[in-house]
Amino acid sequence: MRNKFLLGAAALLAALGMQAGMARAEPRTVLIGLAGPMTGLSGSTGLALERAAQMAIEDVNETRPVIGGEQVAFKLLAQDDRADPRTGELIAEYFVKSRVAAVVGHWNSGVGIPASRIYAAAGIPHVSPAVTAPAYTRQGFATAFRIVPHDGDGARHTAEYVLGPMKAKNVVIIDDRTVFGAAYAAEFEKSVKALQGTVAAHYTVSSKTSDFNGILRSARSLNPDVVFFAGLDAQAAQLANDLRRLQIKAPLVGIGGLVGPTFLKLAGAAAEGTVVVEPGLPSYKGPQWSRFEASWKTRYRDEIYLYAPFAYDAVRIIVAAMREANSVEHDKVTAELHKIRYRGISGNLAFDKDGNLRDPMFTLYEVKNGRWNVIRTIGDKG
Repeated sequence: MRNKFLLGAAALLAALGMQAGMARAEPRTVLIGLAGPMTGLSGSTGLALERAAQMAIEDVNETRPVIGGEQVAFKLLAQDDRADPRTGELIAEYFVKSRVAAVVGHWNSGVGIPASRIYAAAGIPHVSPAVTAPAYTRQGFATAFRIVPHDGDGARHTAEYVLGPMKAKNVVIIDDRTVFGAAYAAEFEKSVKALQGTVAAHYTVSSKTSDFNGILRSARSLNPDVVFFAGLDAQAAQLANDLRRLQIKAPLVGIGGLVGPTFLKLAGAAAEGTVVVEPGLPSYKGPQWSRFEASWKTRYRDEIYLYAPFAYDAVRIIVAAMREANSVEHDKVTAELHKIRYRGISGNLAFDKDGNLRDPMFTLYEVKNGRWNVIRTIGDKG
């Protein structure tokens, strides 16, 4: 009887030991924050960023990652910043309190710049898939990175095309007074003047206005060869329609963020001839891209939005840095991000000392027959 009792006790202890082992084997959750505009005029872009980031999280988790000798499971904590700077700051504070290991975001420069100060104070590495204003990486924060080119390069390439192949001599500039639009317009104007072009006028409007009548009547008297608009897609579509309504024949030249369905849908026939220089390549190659494309089409049955590959790569390069550091500690991950060389679906990724993308690539698009068509790709070797 005593032996039976001992055997039963031993079996019970063994079972408890197995359960404890199973509990210990449960992966540790590592949070990665994602912030972008998921409602409002730019909501479709923000949702695309979330979709791509979630795909990256799931792809990584399938590999059963081990970091610091411990199996981990990554989890995306996605938040809608509404393209609003104050909301972005609140989300940044929420991410700090939530102890995220890193952040992917934001999309708007006017949101990403103030939020980056909060991340930097907390030591949280953050990789933006879209913030392009030069000021983002000029703040001196070691924690700030971007996997898209900055506006200084984009504006220069735009000016070269406007004054070169487009043969424009007289340019009118309009910006939307946001951090993104105003900074891009200033860079573009500087490049136009450096190339001996003429800026006939530089107007500013509210980013929320739909009334371009006064500005365009003034601009029409200047007989511009090109109207350059530094603002987002929905407002650019209104401007395109107003240009045609007031019979201003100058083509519209826009900035990054226009290429996608929103501008085409809202501008209609007035979109024809619009030119934009966007960050990244027009199409991607390789097995990693093929898997991403097939998975996206299966899940969402929708076109891949321009910035989605950058969000996917932002998650993957953060995880790659964690693996190199063998840690999810903020300072160690940040240090690895400054050294990393990573092959993503959007190309070869590495950062300079300020957190800018090395060797950026751009694509020049033009609307023809109601569709965005690739004119050429442009490379910058750093």
